[in-house]
Amino acid sequence: MVKKSISRALSLFLAVVLTAAVAGCSSNNGAASSGAASGANGDSSKKVALTFFSNLPDRSTGQGLLEQQLIDNFTKENTNVSVTVQSLQDDPYKQKFKTYVAANNLPDVFMVWGQPSFFQSIMEQGYAAELNKGDYDSYDFLPGSLDGFSLNGKLYGLPRNSDFMALFYNSKILSDNGLQPPQSTSDFTAMAQKLKAKGISLFAIGGQEKWPLAILWNDMVVKETGSDKVVRDAFTKQDFSDPKLLQASTDFQKLAKSGIFQASISTDKTADAQNLFAQGKAAMYYSGEWDMSMATNDAFSEDFRKNLKVMAFPTAEGGSGKLTDIMGWNGGGYAVSAKSPNKDAAVKLVNYILKPENWTKSGWEQGLIVPAQKFTDYMTGKETEVQKSLVNILSTATSTSGTPVNDSGSAQFKTDFETAVQELATGMIKPDKFIQTLNDSVKANPVS
Repeated sequence: MVKKSISRALSLFLAVVLTAAVAGCSSNNGAASSGAASGANGDSSKKVALTFFSNLPDRSTGQGLLEQQLIDNFTKENTNVSVTVQSLQDDPYKQKFKTYVAANNLPDVFMVWGQPSFFQSIMEQGYAAELNKGDYDSYDFLPGSLDGFSLNGKLYGLPRNSDFMALFYNSKILSDNGLQPPQSTSDFTAMAQKLKAKGISLFAIGGQEKWPLAILWNDMVVKETGSDKVVRDAFTKQDFSDPKLLQASTDFQKLAKSGIFQASISTDKTADAQNLFAQGKAAMYYSGEWDMSMATNDAFSEDFRKNLKVMAFPTAEGGSGKLTDIMGWNGGGYAVSAKSPNKDAAVKLVNYILKPENWTKSGWEQGLIVPAQKFTDYMTGKETEVQKSLVNILSTATSTSGTPVNDSGSAQFKTDFETAVQELATGMIKPDKFIQTLNDSVKANPVS
């Protein structure tokens, strides 16, 4: 299996970006190209109706608003094109996506996660149109960012952001209770007990959706072992029986049983967990850089935004991992249906959205994203502290995991892993049973 990772070259590039923040077309070869006109057949007067499937359902704020604004701008510039958007939250999105695939009737443009469990079979089975690599020579995609959207040297999708995990925290809650940001995971239990007496949870996490727990488990493996290698080896060997993985699973369950999570972990979605955090009912929120907009979102109180801080997930006491060994990968992006009757217009829309001066410039300046494209030219010197901290986390990374464990295998392995890790977190199964479940699933559902 090919590892999908943010390369060391990206870390070096972002080191330059951090310094700046503190200081102030080839032949088609059968691939779909943006073309010279918006019409499917090169006729700019032809009426074209595109369908667009998104995982950003809030079209009034954040990335959803940015995506909609860019679509609207595109249709203003291409008056013969109309775009109908369907948008759903991640889990409903995935279910609806399966329905579209089963019917072989995907929307013209659709969001994809550039991860094996989601996109590999879509590329292999010919559902996504091949894109012309030469169209993106000037797009400045960061090193490694196109890997998860490519197969056998061909390009089938484009990434939006550079995704990585971090620990958001409310500095006022910590200081009011005589607490400091955690130095290692061993600090969590005592912190949780002290806050629980005040009716505050230490962590808020979307346990119902399961994937945050899966990535947290993966993060603990990285911090205990120093890299993601033991997980990659497990996929290669189709065997998760390494003692290091059992130990990480034991420690994960021990922390969960100590009460670090909110009581409603099993029923809370990610949005619910974020609301608990924003309302001061939890001191910390484990999520990705995509939630950086909490610092600028007027929907949250000024007091919350003023005290919002972020750090890398802490090290494990006795572990060989460093604070700078992080969970990082390139996740969501866009692809075009191979069966689209308006393929040229669909590609042109995707290319327009991801022009560096559109998605990257606007998203960075609004404090919404860490882009998958070079954004040095768009530094304003007015970045929020959260933005600066997140860039620091990524720019100083000594290793990045690549695709999280739950998305590194088959779709069935993803389901099995996420169900098992939720059961591990809630005490329904023991660590040895958890490992056995992973072994049974990876053997039954191998990925090439």
